[in-house]
Amino acid sequence: MKNITVIGAGTMGNGIAHTFAQSGFNVNLVDISQGALDKGLATITKNLDRMVAKEKITKADKEATLGNITLNTSLENSVDNVDLVVEAASENVQVKLDLFKKLDALCPGQTILASNTSSISITQIASVTNRQEKVIGMHFMNPVPIMKLVEIIRGYNTTDEVTNTIMELSKQLGKTPVEVNDYPGFVSNRILMPMINEAIETLYNGVAGVQEIDTVMMLGMAHPMGPLQLADFIGLDVCLSILEVLNDGFKNPKYAPCPLLVNMVRAGKKGVKSGEGFYDYSQSRKAENVSSQFA
Repeated sequence: MKNITVIGAGTMGNGIAHTFAQSGFNVNLVDISQGALDKGLATITKNLDRMVAKEKITKADKEATLGNITLNTSLENSVDNVDLVVEAASENVQVKLDLFKKLDALCPGQTILASNTSSISITQIASVTNRQEKVIGMHFMNPVPIMKLVEIIRGYNTTDEVTNTIMELSKQLGKTPVEVNDYPGFVSNRILMPMINEAIETLYNGVAGVQEIDTVMMLGMAHPMGPLQLADFIGLDVCLSILEVLNDGFKNPKYAPCPLLVNMVRAGKKGVKSGEGFYDYSQSRKAENVSSQFA
């Protein structure tokens, strides 16, 4: 496997492209917006510069990584000779179904199609293709270049061969892959999102303030970041989408999103990406300082 296409230049997409390119793969980073591609490449460059400054990589490593990345707004021109596609589009069922149907028609027969979805069924995504055995989940963690875990999700028809190939590929990226089965939220978000939701409920019920809740979880439970700040970094809209998938999949009220979360997303307060969530990121310096925890 040498040629990789990553679809989506947002936070997860540019991080996935960065990781593959730094490991020597040829990467096509695809987005419908040239502006999004330019912003994604700028983020990759900034993160590489930070790694150079910390002497984790050399300047030559940085240039080699950037040289492995090609930007493209045309999906058709990015998948004609590709071994693996990793989709990192928005966490929306219909968007993913439409995209995978199109990818199935455009990609060579041997191409493996992977989704970075954090909660949506891989089996459902695979069902719109004629290669269900070659569809799999590769759920990277944010920030992708730093976090070691990759959750590998088998769809109902995903073969052992494809699963083993993606497990080994993840190891080549310096990651630790963990194989899980295809149920709502998989493992990571089935456990994480109810905790975040309960933290929001605790705030909503007036038990304690934002900083107090996060401090208890950081100092008392040894979490590197409090659940409310983590929700800001994930994106409150993403948290809401995942909880809705869990709630729909399990029909259990414990997964019902807190009304406060729903209202914040409706009001456009989505966390770091919008400049405000449970914390205020409107000052670029403050946001940069908070983000440096990931570096």
